[in-house]
Amino acid sequence: MSHHATNFVWHELMTTDAPAATAFYTAVLGWTTAVEKMPDGDYTLAIAAGTQVAGLMALPAASAAAGARPGWTGYVDVPDVDAKVAALQAAGGTVCHPAADIPGVGRFASVADPHGAVFCLFNGRGSAAPPVSMPGAPGTVGWNELMAGDLDSAWSFYAGLLGWVKDTAVDMGPMGTYQLFAPAPGMPAIGGMMTRPPEVPVASWEVYFNTDAVDAAAARVTAAGGQVINGPMEVPGGSWVVSCLDPQGASFALVAPGR
Repeated sequence: MSHHATNFVWHELMTTDAPAATAFYTAVLGWTTAVEKMPDGDYTLAIAAGTQVAGLMALPAASAAAGARPGWTGYVDVPDVDAKVAALQAAGGTVCHPAADIPGVGRFASVADPHGAVFCLFNGRGSAAPPVSMPGAPGTVGWNELMAGDLDSAWSFYAGLLGWVKDTAVDMGPMGTYQLFAPAPGMPAIGGMMTRPPEVPVASWEVYFNTDAVDAAAARVTAAGGQVINGPMEVPGGSWVVSCLDPQGASFALVAPGR
């Protein structure tokens, strides 16, 4: 897990069939993987361009019984997890899993913004950072997108909590504004957010993985048992994106410089 102030530094999939999900994403994204034995079960590390980019693990039985579904969660690096949890609660967010230590890795808390979009706060105290991959390298994370309950209030929440700054604002016509954001002044944009359209049932974060060409990647998704649910679509700036579901039902997206 690498360190960049208020940037997303890790993404984690909790799923009902971790070995099958690992095989799917390896086929789609070209990952190599390594398995670490943990007290609660295996944790699979996904590696792309020489960098650990994500982790996959089984959805705990108790969580599944309570209605939790497979899904990706992003981890944001912060200097003090406990202080940020307190600030998040004061700003109207909620705690899904209280702050806890990951032995040998760092400290984290699973939280939700005031509209219910889930993410994690993380601090890797004493952990070694892996090599940083080249921007856009296939298999790495290329974008983080929030379908917000309300753009204006969501922006105020994240800017106040994490210090994010506005980048370009894209006019989406009847859909409203798509606001790009950066982790700090002078840094490149790492994601975007907009008020969720009616067809998106809840506020949520979506992870976009880089790939070379979107049509070939979409074909790999369907060949490996996943579904393409939207796209391919060209977005401002010339990139192409496609929204997908993996075989266990987790949502993710792909982004490429061309078709």
